[in-house]
Amino acid sequence: MSYIVLARKYRPRNFTEMVGQEHVVQALSNALTQQRLHHAYLFTGTRGVGKTTVSRILAKSLNCQGPDGQGGITATPCGVCQACQDIDSGRFVDYTELDAASNRGVDEVQSLLEQAVYKPVQGRFKVFMIDEVHMLTNTAFNAMLKTLEEPPEYLKFVLATTDPQKVPVTVLSRCLQFNLRPMAPETVLEHLSHVLAAEHIPAEVAALRLLSRAARGSMRDALSLTDQAIAFGSGQLQEAAVRLMLGAVDRSHVLRLIEALALGDGKTVVETAELLRLHGVSAAAALEDMSAMLQRMAVFQAVPPMAAAAAVDADDPDAAATVRLAALMPADETQLLYSICLHGRAELGLAPDEYAALTMVLLRLLAFKPAAAAGGTEKKTLTTADTAPLPAPLVVRQAIAPAPPPMAAAAAPAIAPAPLPAPKVMPHALPETAQRPPVPTVAPAKPDPVPAPPVAPLPWEDAPPEPVLAPVPAPAAVADTPLGERWHTLVQSLVTSEAITALARELALQSQLQSCDEGPWCLRIEHETLNQPTARERLTTALQAAGHAQSGLRIELGPVSDTPARRNAAAEKSRQEQARATVLADSRVQAWMRDYDARIVPGSIQPQ
Repeated sequence: MSYIVLARKYRPRNFTEMVGQEHVVQALSNALTQQRLHHAYLFTGTRGVGKTTVSRILAKSLNCQGPDGQGGITATPCGVCQACQDIDSGRFVDYTELDAASNRGVDEVQSLLEQAVYKPVQGRFKVFMIDEVHMLTNTAFNAMLKTLEEPPEYLKFVLATTDPQKVPVTVLSRCLQFNLRPMAPETVLEHLSHVLAAEHIPAEVAALRLLSRAARGSMRDALSLTDQAIAFGSGQLQEAAVRLMLGAVDRSHVLRLIEALALGDGKTVVETAELLRLHGVSAAAALEDMSAMLQRMAVFQAVPPMAAAAAVDADDPDAAATVRLAALMPADETQLLYSICLHGRAELGLAPDEYAALTMVLLRLLAFKPAAAAGGTEKKTLTTADTAPLPAPLVVRQAIAPAPPPMAAAAAPAIAPAPLPAPKVMPHALPETAQRPPVPTVAPAKPDPVPAPPVAPLPWEDAPPEPVLAPVPAPAAVADTPLGERWHTLVQSLVTSEAITALARELALQSQLQSCDEGPWCLRIEHETLNQPTARERLTTALQAAGHAQSGLRIELGPVSDTPARRNAAAEKSRQEQARATVLADSRVQAWMRDYDARIVPGSIQPQ
């Protein structure tokens, strides 16, 4: 007899054998017992949690005939009648399974629905089971809507999917939906223990714990991994063999890494990472195990000891080490390391070498270690010179005051504008209940909460702007060279006339003229990427058309200090500073800033 894999051999045959889905089992059992049967069911959940198994058990419950052939609808199918045996073996004529992943068109669905008009041949109900129903096309969904909403009384639909978001809402609204949850590692471990005990295969609890975690909530995956581990371990399950098969990290390495990070021991961190490389351990598995350990440490740190002891598996051999590390590392640092480990797993695929990426993630854990815990000095912030804020404008809380002198230069003669006239007040006073602020010539320093009357034109409204008394010197950003002005003038003329564009224009603007004697002109550039053959040829052609560089161009690589681009940038900066000084020196601007608490929006001053 051929070998039957564990996932098929130990597939549940009734609701009592199902594990981890008690909420679904209870709802279906009660519905079958009370004969409150819906015509369409939708089972959702990740792979290997029992969607197809529940469908087959439900079909047996609807069609079970009992050991004596006199049974009816039941929540506990006998498993010995002809209908139960045929459904288990997959040859029951009234139970049809359609794989929508490979039969997703409208023709396949219509062929299935054509059988709906015929009554059951052998059983009590026809059951149409459509697996991976979200793979059906929109046309196929539309074709089955009417039958799905009002099927014959002898027809039941069972739909299963791993992605219910892709199922149209018109289908969802016609079905009873049950979500099968991923199974907890403890549930998987307990079931694996029963299966291996029935198979008389010795197994270490630590090995089963590794398999239950690697299954990630899927019982089918757990049984498949167990089959593989049995073959790998030659008929027995040992922790070392299972860890090697899964590429999992030895828990001692994880504990050593976290302890070294807590102590700031970079040497041990790098040595342990190299040891993981030598053992061929998956970098993703290392970060995953570190995240799991840090999560358990955070539980110990966040809740009282009694609650933490209840939250962690008492049979876990690493519980004592977890408690020790939780006391060794601050809670905020644990949270930081956990976050970096999670983000580091996403970066492994971006690096050319996953072990180098693992080392960088571990070193990042040290780099972001709080300074107080690492014994170092505080991290320096940006200096004041690097982040100097814009100078705050002078604000004088006076209703009437002379304007300050221009802010251009202190050495220039200051010409103070004439004092503002005093506000005129009406000769009579209003009653106290209707009193309003007087109507001054100048607006008050702080506007009244109630709407103020119209303000009279300011006396300087038509006055010309105050001249800038001291010119702002151009910034010394360009080291003037003998040929710099000539090259700048020539390049500007070529750019203005559009004789050079694109890469040729950038080559000219970013280069410095070194020589223009007999022979080819020599240009120096800082970046080799500017020296493109096409750009060089176009610039040469434009210069020769203008009567220059008749012998061509020669490009050399080196530092530059006087290029047309730098001269343009320096001139633009000088114009910007000149415009800012002009605005700040204007008496009207100063008055607005003084009397109305006005501010100049950074970047709003543009030179003309």
